[in-house]
Amino acid sequence: MLGIEDKWVALAYLLCILSTILCVVYGIINWNKGDEDVKSEDIKWVSEEKKVEDEL
Repeated sequence: MLGIEDKWVALAYLLCILSTILCVVYGIINWNKGDEDVKSEDIKWVSEEKKVEDEL
């Protein structure tokens, strides 16, 4: 098989290729799914964080 005589080495190559394909498919499916609306809690946290940074 492609000049690889050891079945475990061939299996390792095959699993690397399959995991790469799986990661690419997962990335395509979940592209831009992380966009969330800004909540009032987030705005409050940012204002408090800025206040603390200014005090330092």
